[in-house]
Amino acid sequence: MAETSPLWVGLTFYALVTLAPTLIFWAALKVPAAVAARRRRRPVGPPPRPPIEDLVADLRRLRRNLCSGASGSRVRRVALQSAYDDVLLEVCEAVGVDTARLAATPEQGSERAFARLVAEADLESSGIELDPAGGGRAAA
Repeated sequence: MAETSPLWVGLTFYALVTLAPTLIFWAALKVPAAVAARRRRRPVGPPPRPPIEDLVADLRRLRRNLCSGASGSRVRRVALQSAYDDVLLEVCEAVGVDTARLAATPEQGSERAFARLVAEADLESSGIELDPAGGGRAAA
Protein backbone atom coordinates (compact mmCIF):
# COMPACT_ATOMS: atom_id res chain seq x y z
CA MET A 1 0.00 0.00 0.00
CA ALA A 2 1.34 3.43 -0.98
CA GLU A 3 1.76 6.01 1.69
CA THR A 4 0.12 9.40 1.01
CA SER A 5 1.74 12.68 1.95
CA PRO A 6 0.03 15.22 4.19
CA LEU A 7 -2.30 17.77 2.68
CA TRP A 8 -0.04 20.78 3.35
CA VAL A 9 2.76 19.27 1.26
CA GLY A 10 0.43 18.95 -1.72
CA LEU A 11 -0.90 22.51 -1.31
CA THR A 12 2.63 23.90 -1.02
CA PHE A 13 3.71 22.06 -4.15
CA TYR A 14 0.60 23.32 -6.01
CA ALA A 15 1.24 26.93 -4.91
CA LEU A 16 4.86 26.75 -6.06
CA VAL A 17 3.93 25.35 -9.46
CA THR A 18 1.20 27.94 -10.10
CA LEU A 19 2.75 31.06 -8.59
CA ALA A 20 6.43 30.63 -9.51
CA PRO A 21 6.12 31.51 -13.24
CA THR A 22 4.07 34.61 -12.44
CA LEU A 23 6.54 35.80 -9.82
CA ILE A 24 9.52 35.12 -12.09
CA PHE A 25 8.03 37.15 -14.96
CA TRP A 26 7.01 39.96 -12.63
CA ALA A 27 10.53 40.16 -11.21
CA ALA A 28 12.05 40.04 -14.69
CA LEU A 29 9.99 43.07 -15.69
CA LYS A 30 10.19 45.17 -12.52
CA VAL A 31 13.68 44.65 -11.17
CA PRO A 32 15.64 46.03 -14.18
CA ALA A 33 13.39 49.09 -14.29
CA ALA A 34 13.92 49.74 -10.58
CA VAL A 35 17.69 49.35 -10.94
CA ALA A 36 17.76 51.70 -13.94
CA ALA A 37 15.70 54.29 -12.07
CA ARG A 38 18.14 54.17 -9.19
CA ARG A 39 21.11 54.65 -11.49
CA ARG A 40 19.53 57.65 -13.15
CA ARG A 41 20.22 60.59 -10.91
CA ARG A 42 18.35 63.74 -11.64
CA PRO A 43 20.26 66.94 -11.09
CA VAL A 44 19.24 68.85 -8.02
CA GLY A 45 18.25 72.43 -8.64
CA PRO A 46 16.05 74.38 -10.98
CA PRO A 47 15.27 72.94 -14.38
CA PRO A 48 17.35 74.37 -17.21
CA ARG A 49 15.92 77.45 -18.88
CA PRO A 50 15.38 77.43 -22.65
CA PRO A 51 17.85 79.53 -24.66
CA ILE A 52 17.11 83.25 -24.76
CA GLU A 53 16.70 83.08 -28.54
CA ASP A 54 13.81 80.63 -28.18
CA LEU A 55 12.19 82.71 -25.48
CA VAL A 56 12.42 85.89 -27.57
CA ALA A 57 11.05 84.07 -30.62
CA ASP A 58 8.08 82.85 -28.55
CA LEU A 59 7.54 86.35 -27.17
CA ARG A 60 7.53 87.88 -30.67
CA ARG A 61 5.16 85.19 -31.99
CA LEU A 62 2.72 85.71 -29.13
CA ARG A 63 2.97 89.50 -29.56
CA ARG A 64 2.13 89.19 -33.29
CA ASN A 65 -0.88 87.00 -32.43
CA LEU A 66 -2.11 89.52 -29.86
CA CYS A 67 -1.57 92.55 -32.11
CA SER A 68 -3.27 90.93 -35.11
CA GLY A 69 -6.53 90.72 -33.18
CA ALA A 70 -7.55 87.67 -35.18
CA SER A 71 -8.23 85.57 -32.09
CA GLY A 72 -11.77 84.27 -32.18
CA SER A 73 -13.13 84.08 -28.68
CA ARG A 74 -12.54 85.87 -25.40
CA VAL A 75 -11.14 82.68 -23.92
CA ARG A 76 -8.48 82.56 -26.64
CA ARG A 77 -7.57 86.24 -26.15
CA VAL A 78 -7.23 85.79 -22.38
CA ALA A 79 -5.14 82.65 -22.87
CA LEU A 80 -2.88 84.44 -25.38
CA GLN A 81 -2.47 87.38 -23.00
CA SER A 82 -1.62 85.07 -20.12
CA ALA A 83 0.89 83.14 -22.22
CA TYR A 84 2.44 86.40 -23.40
CA ASP A 85 2.78 87.62 -19.81
CA ASP A 86 4.39 84.34 -18.72
CA VAL A 87 6.95 84.43 -21.54
CA LEU A 88 7.54 88.15 -20.95
CA LEU A 89 8.39 87.38 -17.31
CA GLU A 90 10.77 84.59 -18.38
CA VAL A 91 12.57 86.84 -20.87
CA CYS A 92 12.84 89.62 -18.29
CA GLU A 93 14.34 87.22 -15.76
CA ALA A 94 16.77 85.84 -18.34
CA VAL A 95 17.97 89.32 -19.30
CA GLY A 96 18.01 90.69 -15.76
CA VAL A 97 15.15 93.16 -16.05
CA ASP A 98 13.15 93.83 -12.88
CA THR A 99 9.89 91.85 -12.94
CA ALA A 100 8.48 92.85 -9.55
CA ARG A 101 5.87 95.26 -10.91
CA LEU A 102 4.53 92.86 -13.55
CA ALA A 103 4.53 89.87 -11.22
CA ALA A 104 2.70 91.77 -8.46
CA THR A 105 -0.16 93.17 -10.53
CA PRO A 106 -3.51 91.37 -10.95
CA GLU A 107 -4.12 89.37 -14.13
CA GLN A 108 -6.58 91.83 -15.70
CA GLY A 109 -7.01 95.56 -15.78
CA SER A 110 -5.21 98.73 -16.65
CA GLU A 111 -2.55 98.23 -13.96
CA ARG A 112 -1.47 95.01 -15.65
CA ALA A 113 -1.37 96.71 -19.05
CA PHE A 114 0.78 99.50 -17.63
CA ALA A 115 3.14 97.04 -15.93
CA ARG A 116 3.37 95.12 -19.22
CA LEU A 117 4.29 98.33 -21.07
CA VAL A 118 6.98 99.13 -18.51
CA ALA A 119 8.45 95.62 -18.80
CA GLU A 120 8.41 95.84 -22.60
CA ALA A 121 10.13 99.24 -22.49
CA ASP A 122 12.78 97.86 -20.13
CA LEU A 123 13.36 94.94 -22.50
CA GLU A 124 13.68 97.31 -25.44
CA SER A 125 16.19 99.43 -23.53
CA SER A 126 18.20 96.30 -22.68
CA GLY A 127 18.59 95.53 -26.39
CA ILE A 128 15.79 93.09 -27.21
CA GLU A 129 13.61 94.26 -30.08
CA LEU A 130 10.02 93.15 -29.67
CA ASP A 131 8.95 94.41 -33.11
CA PRO A 132 12.00 93.99 -35.36
CA ALA A 133 11.90 95.18 -38.94
CA GLY A 134 10.55 92.49 -41.26
CA GLY A 135 8.41 90.86 -38.59
CA GLY A 136 11.31 89.06 -36.93
CA ARG A 137 12.12 86.95 -39.96
CA ALA A 138 15.43 86.93 -41.76
CA ALA A 139 15.40 88.53 -45.21
CA ALA A 140 15.78 86.09 -48.07
